[in-house]
Amino acid sequence: MFESQKVRQDLYIGDNIRQFRKKAKLTQEQIIAQMQLLDCHMTRSMYAKIETGAANIRISEMVALKRILKINFENFFEGIE
Repeated sequence: MFESQKVRQDLYIGDNIRQFRKKAKLTQEQIIAQMQLLDCHMTRSMYAKIETGAANIRISEMVALKRILKINFENFFEGIE
């Protein structure tokens, strides 16, 4: 029959995003407002899920965050191996 296998949790970048947001001294609401100005529509609830790893980030959202947080794409993946 089928063997029970452990599913390895996928890596997520939410912790890095949260750290860069805090370093920029921005609230989640401020991030969302700036993302909407860049035509990247997202709710604060969805953004919070990205930071906690409960939701995946889209590339368009990553591009907007890169601009808002003034970071490089590599910064999103710091410490992830």
